[in-house]
Amino acid sequence: MAFAAPVAVHAQDSGSDRNERSTRADRSARSSDRSDRRSSRQAQAETAPRYPNATREAPGISASQRLAKQLNTLSEANNEQDAAKGLPIADEILANERANEYDKSIAALLAGQLLLNDDNTRAIAYLQQAIDLGGLDNDNHFQAMLIIAQLQAQEQNYDAALVTLDRYLAESGSTDPKDQALKGNMLYRLERYPEAIAVLKPLVESGGEVDPQWTQLLMGAYAESGNTAEATRMAEQVAQATPDDKRSQINLAVSYLQTDQNDKAIEVFERLRSSGQLTEESEYRNLYALYLNSDNKEREAIAVINDGLEKNVLQADYRTMSALGQAYYFSDQIAPAIDAWQKAAPLAENGETYLNLARVLHQEGRSAEAKEAARQAIAKGLKSNTDAERIISSR
Repeated sequence: MAFAAPVAVHAQDSGSDRNERSTRADRSARSSDRSDRRSSRQAQAETAPRYPNATREAPGISASQRLAKQLNTLSEANNEQDAAKGLPIADEILANERANEYDKSIAALLAGQLLLNDDNTRAIAYLQQAIDLGGLDNDNHFQAMLIIAQLQAQEQNYDAALVTLDRYLAESGSTDPKDQALKGNMLYRLERYPEAIAVLKPLVESGGEVDPQWTQLLMGAYAESGNTAEATRMAEQVAQATPDDKRSQINLAVSYLQTDQNDKAIEVFERLRSSGQLTEESEYRNLYALYLNSDNKEREAIAVINDGLEKNVLQADYRTMSALGQAYYFSDQIAPAIDAWQKAAPLAENGETYLNLARVLHQEGRSAEAKEAARQAIAKGLKSNTDAERIISSR
């Protein structure tokens, strides 16, 4: 968040020796004409208006001489981020009947800056006051408007943020892609996906420098609007262009999941795992869940879970050990299935896992262990104790 820097206010010089200045200027001109021209071009570039297409005519008002000292003190407080010092001065200027529109506008602007991210509600109020007073140059006027939109979005007040941003875009004539991307983001947050696509698509397809977040938003908008095929096409394009970028590969896997292309999602996850890029617990869980939901892929799920445990990416918690037990059991590896469920059962919220363990132990002829597991199941709580009691009473 940035504003054009307010210029410190100084009293104008009441008089000067024109002849002396002219003599000095002549000598300087003869020795540095080329440098002056370069400096002039540079100064023009540096002072070029940020909003050349603005519909608003800048008021051209300058600070009052009578308030120069207060405004400079306020500017110093702003530079030092000293709200305790600056806010009372700003309020004094705003209440001063002799202050002109610029004095009050710049005071409100600086007060808003002092409160940014500390008290955004008050910051917005001051910034809005600076805009309404109408005394600022266009750069500061429209930057204040943009900051209000950003703060409203930060507070998740997207409806108000979009109203403010639309006004900013219409009156400033801004052609900055970042401003359009901000609008696309707000439309996405408001679940106005077709409108978000209409704003974001030209940015992503412009051929210029594209922020990866814009692409993510556009893919998300396509997916949320039901156009998962286009979202997947974009994800494939990005992933192909950036094969070493983990984020783009994960996004591709997610796109495949959303379009029920589980085999392709598995391929992406496995490429990342083989290259050591699968480093998050959620990524391992997604991969082993994909295997468990596929036909005859239990052994692959076991390999993924054990790999995650060995690398300490997965923790030996209930969720992991329960899934491991399931994978072992349905691949006819009963002994390791029992071992996994024995670790999972004490961590479960109820006794259902103990009951499943008791059933398997009973089937394997391990009667004493089965009965103990059944007792633990009842102690932890079951929907029905019938099966557990039957195992306990069996001979």
